[in-house]
Amino acid sequence: MILVTNDDGVYSPGIQILAKRLRNLDEVVIVAPDRERSAAGHSMTLHRPLLIEEVKQSVYSVNGTPTDCVNIAVKGLLKEAPRLVVSGINKGPNLGDDITYSGTVAGAIEARLLGIPSFAISLVAREDFRFAEAAEVALRAAGMIFEQGLREGTLLNINVPNLPLPEIRGTQITRLGKRIYHQMTVERVDPRGKKYYWIGGGEPDWEREQGTDFDAVDRGMVSITPLHLDLTDYSVFDKLKPMERLTYEQSLTSEER
Repeated sequence: MILVTNDDGVYSPGIQILAKRLRNLDEVVIVAPDRERSAAGHSMTLHRPLLIEEVKQSVYSVNGTPTDCVNIAVKGLLKEAPRLVVSGINKGPNLGDDITYSGTVAGAIEARLLGIPSFAISLVAREDFRFAEAAEVALRAAGMIFEQGLREGTLLNINVPNLPLPEIRGTQITRLGKRIYHQMTVERVDPRGKKYYWIGGGEPDWEREQGTDFDAVDRGMVSITPLHLDLTDYSVFDKLKPMERLTYEQSLTSEER
């Protein structure tokens, strides 16, 4: 069985086309948010109950985040653990630093935390979405994962250029690129004269550097970035060694407390 989720909501055409295509490999169950939950990150709902509705056979909506959906599906809803979790197809890219905000990527992360192979897939477009082409990429990626497996703790972040399949120039294994944000927050004034803010204003740019996910997609290639759950930066261990000499014998004064 393959579990499919997303952050655009259970009724998004991207998730419907993805599930239909993946049924060529195995049974598919959709468990997805009841509405759009873009930029939800890896958030989990802990302070209210979550409601599950069976929209139709093997399709469930949850009034929570993509992380909630995967957690509930694996730990309660499904009778057996899925062989694979696929999160997408996202309406828009999830490249570089943006993966830290992405609910789509978070769905795949939650699956990997639960020990299930997973990948997130996004379509690099803002309109005229070619979901069928991205679903074909997902099908081929899922087939390779079934054949070869994934290293423990590793998940894949896949971004597909919005092109007909014959115009896609191939696939590249990439690293995360670097976003450049211009005027990220927009200040406005409401009719009562109070200031309010929109986060997300302005079109982001990216650093031009070969080998990144941004560069691959810009050249018309499918970008596959392997991500790992271990965020430890082992390269700075030696540099930070002096911090191990810090001691804490002295008590705080009343003013410092």
